[in-house]
Amino acid sequence: YSKAAILGSLAAYERAFASVPHVVCYSIKANANLAVLSTLARAGAGADITSGGELYRALRAGIPARKILFAGPGKTREEMRDALKAEILMFNVESLSELRTLDEVAREMGVRAPVALRVNPDVDPHTHPYIATGLKTSKFGIPFARALEAYEHAARLPGLDVVGIQMHIGSQLTKSAPVVDATARVASLVKTLREHDVEIRMVDIGGGLGIRYRDETPPTQAEWAGALLPALTELGVTVLLEPGRSIVGNAGVLLTR
Repeated sequence: YSKAAILGSLAAYERAFASVPHVVCYSIKANANLAVLSTLARAGAGADITSGGELYRALRAGIPARKILFAGPGKTREEMRDALKAEILMFNVESLSELRTLDEVAREMGVRAPVALRVNPDVDPHTHPYIATGLKTSKFGIPFARALEAYEHAARLPGLDVVGIQMHIGSQLTKSAPVVDATARVASLVKTLREHDVEIRMVDIGGGLGIRYRDETPPTQAEWAGALLPALTELGVTVLLEPGRSIVGNAGVLLTR
């Protein structure tokens, strides 16, 4: 893998979102090699994880716990405890049952878990159906129509500190329009939540920016940010991003004899 290509992709995100407080949380599932993770850690990247194993690798590579997001619907109680002990930035919670479990674990430990709810904005990402996750038919996240109710429930749980909102509509996205639509819906929900005394400080726009395999023409990081920032800037939040393949997917070099 090319170090220069990896760092160049990361730097492009940093420049693109420089006008707002932000954290680029590299999605470890894209490539969990410790040398890759250490390279990104030294450059200031955070991490998006989906398991206790990925938490261990992120910390081992030198990524600060306060830059780690824990996503995914399959978190175990042990993984929740490990992440709380490490004092990660935030849990992205997928369901009401997960909310209640995390609340129980946090109270047992005498701490409060920082959480965002993953909201399903019901937007067609125009990608392969197997990697589309933002339609209401998707198994991921809380339906948009039930989000306010879910947030009010989360705010009543004493073991949780509701700090953010998250979305992720799919992977290998080659057009900005679907993410713009989803971001607009999420921004509107943030305003509604604030009217109900749920103060959102962080908005996680997920990952998904595509790369070129054959003749695709995905947006650049600057074009991506230019499309999304108008809706985000007025909220006055910290923007969290979870890029994966757009950091490492085109950084590999095929070596032949």
